Amino acid sequence: MKILDKYIIKSFTITFTSVFVILFFIFVLQGIWLFISELAGKDLDFFTIIKFLSFYAPTIVPLVLPLSVVLASIMTFGSFAENYEFAAMKSSGISLQRAMRMLTLFIFGLSIISFIFANNVIPKAQYKFLNLRKTIIQQRPAMAIAEGQFNPIGPAINIKVEKKTGANGQFLEDVTMHIKNTSAGLGANTVIKAKNGVLRSDENSNYLQLELLDGNYYENVIPKKYEERNKHPFAKSSFKKYILNIDLTKLNENNGDNGDITSEKMLTLNELNYTIDSLQNNYNKDIVSFAENTVQRNDYVFQLNRVQNIDKENNVDNILTVFSNTEKQKILEMAISNTSSTEFSIQNSQSDLEYKKKNINSHWVVVHEKFIIAFSCLLMFFIGAPLGAIIRKGGIGLPIVFAIVIFIAFHFMNTFGKKIAEEDTIPVALGMWISSIILTPLALFLTYRATNDIGIMINFDWLIDPIKKLFSRFSKN
Repeated sequence: MKILDKYIIKSFTITFTSVFVILFFIFVLQGIWLFISELAGKDLDFFTIIKFLSFYAPTIVPLVLPLSVVLASIMTFGSFAENYEFAAMKSSGISLQRAMRMLTLFIFGLSIISFIFANNVIPKAQYKFLNLRKTIIQQRPAMAIAEGQFNPIGPAINIKVEKKTGANGQFLEDVTMHIKNTSAGLGANTVIKAKNGVLRSDENSNYLQLELLDGNYYENVIPKKYEERNKHPFAKSSFKKYILNIDLTKLNENNGDNGDITSEKMLTLNELNYTIDSLQNNYNKDIVSFAENTVQRNDYVFQLNRVQNIDKENNVDNILTVFSNTEKQKILEMAISNTSSTEFSIQNSQSDLEYKKKNINSHWVVVHEKFIIAFSCLLMFFIGAPLGAIIRKGGIGLPIVFAIVIFIAFHFMNTFGKKIAEEDTIPVALGMWISSIILTPLALFLTYRATNDIGIMINFDWLIDPIKKLFSRFSKN
């Protein structure tokens, strides 16, 4: 390796390391705000909080790494151009393409490392992160509930406790619970108020047991007739002891995208391929089974053979003429019943198949994410390095503006493509790689113009000159 290559790699490495550390620290702080409801006011020791954040930290690397690469590339090459170091290289016969050669190999190695990191480290961190939250709640059940505020537990339960006592805060005072009936969609349908409560858990169980003492139970009654709902009927009862089991896995359903820890994110590439194959086979079997059950339920083949036999025996054009009015009425009722049953079955099966298809798509999304992390390093480098050489600005001024704009565009397209791919609106591969497909031509364009010393300006004289001539004619007239 020549002295020039060592100098370029050293300059880039120092800038990249500084930028990565700063951005990583900023995103970790953002993670603290994301999980502040789980950390604040729940009597956790400092070591547990450090473990909590350390298991969360690897998940932000896919965000920090591309931004660090593009920003470090613009700053490094912009500084070379601003200080006329590229001019000195060109005067010595060294082109920009030659200057980027060893650094390109360095970025390629960084891409491989990022893929290995995404395939091995991030899944383990996700697994440990989820299990740490579960362990904390099992050992300290009161962590799931903070004092003086409503705490969401899953999609349907909110609980508020005025005071917690005991070694682990397991004894509760003045408990209020709102339980929403998700099927009705009419808000908090059940309210439970109790003077005292006790939280219990078992390390070998996924459930948290809440025992309420001396309380009242209020439930909205929804009449079948719509006009009776204006009376606001409700049922009230009192109890000495009321036991409620809370599924600990439901505690992860209200944390947004960054905190949503699903099983597919804990799998490596080989495990994902095996899981996707199993899910796809089950999905295909469900489709075949649904079609066969629909045919058997309606028994179309049997009915068709019967109609053909009657038609041949009686030589009639309308098959209904051979039945009496009573039989026609029964046939009509049977047809209506079969149609309604088939429609209900189709709707339920459609919802089930859509859910399974989304689950398959979610696994494919994670597969593509592992490769996108690696490719994004190369993409951001071939956008940032030539752009820095073209704008000829180093430091932390204009390069930060360009880097943020490029990264926001990349991240927005990634997020948008991921969402519509999971919903099966477009193919998963297209949705996940849409940002790379759009930005790769930009990287090639900037690299070509920078290596040929053309600059970023494009000649539009072929379009502007005819317009100028047209206006000059009008001005003369």
